[in-house]
Amino acid sequence: MRILILIALIVAGGLRIATAAGPIVFLEAEQFADFGGWDLDQQSMEQMGSPYLLAHGLGVPVRDAVTTARFPEPGTYHAWVRTRDWVAPWKAPGAPGKFQLLVNGQPLAATFGTQNPAWHWQDGGVVRVEREATVALHDLTGFEGRCDAIVFSADPSFTPPEELVPLTAFRRAALGLAAAPEDGGTFDLVVVGGGIAGTSAAVSAARNGLKVALVQDRPVLGGNGSSEVRVWPEGYTRQKPFTHIGDIVDELVPPKAPGTGNAKGGAVYADARKTNLVGAEPQITLLLEHRVFAVESRSHRLTAVVAQQVRTARRVRLTATLFADCTGDGTVGFLGGADYAMTREEHQGLSNLWNVMDASDTNQVLKCECKDKTALAMACESGNVPQPFPHCPWAIDLSDKPFPGRNHFKGQWGSQNPLQNLGGWFWESGFDKDPIADVEQIRDLNLRAMYGAWDALKNVDHLYPNHRIGWAAFIAGKRESRRLLGDLVLAVDDFRTNRVFADGAFPCSWHIDLHTADRNFQKGLEGEEFISRATEGKDYQYHGPYWAPYRCLYSRNITNLFMAGRDISVTHDALGPVRVMRTCGMMGEIVGKAAWICVRHQTTPRGVYEEYLPQLHELMNQPGAMRRAKLDGPLTLPAKSI
Repeated sequence: MRILILIALIVAGGLRIATAAGPIVFLEAEQFADFGGWDLDQQSMEQMGSPYLLAHGLGVPVRDAVTTARFPEPGTYHAWVRTRDWVAPWKAPGAPGKFQLLVNGQPLAATFGTQNPAWHWQDGGVVRVEREATVALHDLTGFEGRCDAIVFSADPSFTPPEELVPLTAFRRAALGLAAAPEDGGTFDLVVVGGGIAGTSAAVSAARNGLKVALVQDRPVLGGNGSSEVRVWPEGYTRQKPFTHIGDIVDELVPPKAPGTGNAKGGAVYADARKTNLVGAEPQITLLLEHRVFAVESRSHRLTAVVAQQVRTARRVRLTATLFADCTGDGTVGFLGGADYAMTREEHQGLSNLWNVMDASDTNQVLKCECKDKTALAMACESGNVPQPFPHCPWAIDLSDKPFPGRNHFKGQWGSQNPLQNLGGWFWESGFDKDPIADVEQIRDLNLRAMYGAWDALKNVDHLYPNHRIGWAAFIAGKRESRRLLGDLVLAVDDFRTNRVFADGAFPCSWHIDLHTADRNFQKGLEGEEFISRATEGKDYQYHGPYWAPYRCLYSRNITNLFMAGRDISVTHDALGPVRVMRTCGMMGEIVGKAAWICVRHQTTPRGVYEEYLPQLHELMNQPGAMRRAKLDGPLTLPAKSI
């Protein structure tokens, strides 16, 4: 494996551009030298133009993010900070995301994160500096403060641009970045999305001798099945008659055992296991922390994708013969003009996994992932274990409402232990919101629900005096968004009637699992529902394993585009049994095998079905660990009608 992480020449010193009246120093929050306790959030880049830093302290202020700014000359500069009041879309009081900007240890007069529901430049007033200054983001609450960028302008009349297009141009000029992306190389297959599906596709293709690029926008692989989101991968692998389909998935995903499941400790999800498996493949170039934002195409065929490094903003262009969209959102297909479908209302929402811990339990403290672990451990050792939690008037008001974990309300299939009903799979929201355009707001609604529930338990019910929130996801765990359309759109009745397809390629074993807002917890929260209910009963069962067709795994109008994961060609209802991660990983294994056939025979994904289906079946009978010699020869697909 060759790891490609592009590093900016100036990471911590700020970048300068000039105006007629004086210089400007521009600091990207994601380029701070030390993030402290702040987290990097990239999931809204298309909507706001950049990643940002998030003070995800679960009610405990996080350590300062710190960097050094270098100024062309000493003097007085006007400061601007791009931020937002994240609860303002709900007209909620309190502005919980408060933080200060410290220059050489002194706070500016303004308190940031207190104005405007949208991302905007908040006026920070003036500050006098020498040629170098220490700049820090100082969190005041631990409740999700956020900072995108900072501008220091010697021109008192200058205002940074607000609109996305001019703002992006301003950023790139300030960062001194070239307009054209760098050449990232040419590949047989570019896989975009490093979840279980994409990682399986990359490993499968590489073991079949293809030169592969795997592009992932987070620092770890696994997607929903990583330590960042913590959804446990489900679905049965190695099913008859093709008992080697799932070999690679089982290499990636640890077996289910006591202590595994949703919202457990981060080590359970074995991030290093996935990275090490990819690292053992010399045919894979892994681009972590790269987000694809543009594609190039010609005559219904993709020719390249362009990805942006989320920390440095440098861009890289990857060309390939074939592409696999494993983003979950169908991003590559959407950008390339692929036909797609999307359920706009009453679709499945985004998960809100979280857990709590007992600060009086030394073992739990030792395993704690809290950002103030050292202070917590010292307090526990001295016997000072009470964990007060502030009242949160800006959270969803649950003081008089039921929710799983309160007063014996369990939620669907809940536990007898109330604490185990907090932050489980049924904590989910965004059923009628756009899971792509509204992802930040949906995630924030999840956080308001979590904080509102914990506020009610601690300050209204006066329970759990020694407990605290131990961990919560800030990267949304999506279940449904765009579905790219293939030559066959698999329908839910195909499962119910056990319709047999000659090109059956991957086994489905999960039930027809569709989530909607749970009416038992909906009253008074219309539009802010955060508890889901899954379908159950005989109408949502089928005789399995069900072998879903290969024709769901490639685009019907983009001739060299595969897909694997929850963005494949199925109806909304048929997404239920295919979307679990082990099943998605097996889709990826098939894509890797089919991609080899495409390159070997200079055909298209459709051509595999029309001309080489017996050979695909042969490959499906081969062990996932089997390696094929590297292919040589031309890497261009023939022109072919669609």
